[in-house]
Amino acid sequence: MNFISCILFIVLYGNMSTAQKVYGTWSSLPNTTIQLEGFDGFSTYKIAEGVTDSSGNFSLPYTLNDYGIGYIKIAEAKPIFVVLCGEDIQLSGVTPASPKTVKVVKGTQNRAFADYATQQPLREQALSAWTYLEKLYQTDSIFKSQNKPKDDIIKETYRLKQEEQAFIENLPEDSYVKWFLPIRKLVSTVSIVAQHRPKDIPSTLESFRSINYADKRFIKSGLYKDAIDSYIWFIENTSGSLDIVFSEINRSIDLMIGSVVSDEKLFNSLTDYLFNLLESRSLFNSSEYLALKVLSQNSCTIATDVANKLENYRKLKKGNIAPDIVFGKYTNFIANKKVSSLKEIESSYKLVVFAAGWCEHCQKEVPKIVGFYNKWKEKGLEVILVSLDETAVDFKAFTGSFPFISTCDFLKWNGAATLNYHISGTPTFYLLDKDLKILVKPISVEHIEAWLMTNG
Repeated sequence: MNFISCILFIVLYGNMSTAQKVYGTWSSLPNTTIQLEGFDGFSTYKIAEGVTDSSGNFSLPYTLNDYGIGYIKIAEAKPIFVVLCGEDIQLSGVTPASPKTVKVVKGTQNRAFADYATQQPLREQALSAWTYLEKLYQTDSIFKSQNKPKDDIIKETYRLKQEEQAFIENLPEDSYVKWFLPIRKLVSTVSIVAQHRPKDIPSTLESFRSINYADKRFIKSGLYKDAIDSYIWFIENTSGSLDIVFSEINRSIDLMIGSVVSDEKLFNSLTDYLFNLLESRSLFNSSEYLALKVLSQNSCTIATDVANKLENYRKLKKGNIAPDIVFGKYTNFIANKKVSSLKEIESSYKLVVFAAGWCEHCQKEVPKIVGFYNKWKEKGLEVILVSLDETAVDFKAFTGSFPFISTCDFLKWNGAATLNYHISGTPTFYLLDKDLKILVKPISVEHIEAWLMTNG
């Protein structure tokens, strides 16, 4: 840290070198355990814990390391969010379960935060109503000639936007809330913009692109996960064709991953979360793009579990030859037709299924295969299930009634086939041709059936 940066750090945060506190009274909660928690990227952590006294008074300390958004947690009550910005924060209320009774007695930034949280939803509701009316008056023949109401709608819409802008501009320049509130609004209004404010789509997209995912304020904001979810959802729902959706998401991947390459831990956690999100939304073109991008970089060491997921796309992409699977002692063959490996099975198609009896989704998905099995065999397809169960008893209980080949080595995630196929979740499917070339990586039994109907 250079001299000027050091001075700025002291000026901005010097008042936080000693512990500050969140304190107050919950009048209906005497002798109750209370916690103060903070955010750290995708996770939360406990800052302090205490017990209210017989009158409901409490006091919880926090420090510079907690700079960001925190929340007070009591039993089943909804959390009360606070800005941990170096000021003492005094709250009062009956209980967090009755948020309308909660008041910020002390704490300048926290008062501003509470005021905005109360006022802005009302402004957003009004803006949505005015936007609807503006469209109605511009397009419907019975209103198009009413110039004064149209002018009034435009004026009131402008006034509401200016009122919010003035609120934020009047906050101290170095305050956390001045940085936080626009980001919070961005994340919370994506569906409104996508559905009712098409004019705001370009600026909303640019705002998402400008987020620095390595910014400590953002990491501590509690918005990390929601911002990524909202960003991807917004692109999906406002970009048009799938080609454009994938192009925009891939551009966003470049920006997100590029902002965290200097922080190895954050790089891995962001990559892992983003990859899982893209997979869960069936955005496989972009999850492949992310996998290949991350695996080809040299700036950060990729965590083993993350790399295993990503290698699935590099080594086991469509068109590649899948690894052979050697059948060991614990293999159930059909009609005593024994073979030593996957490659020796004589069939036009080979569906390899990785599953386990302990996997709830497998218990629902794999039995569906039984219903299609005879039909698929007529098309030249054979099923091979690789079980990740850990005991012979569990393996038999799960696969004993299946009419297709099943095999297990009881090593769960560390089995040879599981490692060679870079399996990180179950069930996982691979549809191969007779020479083990990967034809498709289905996401469900229905996907397999649809592929066979078209290509089989």
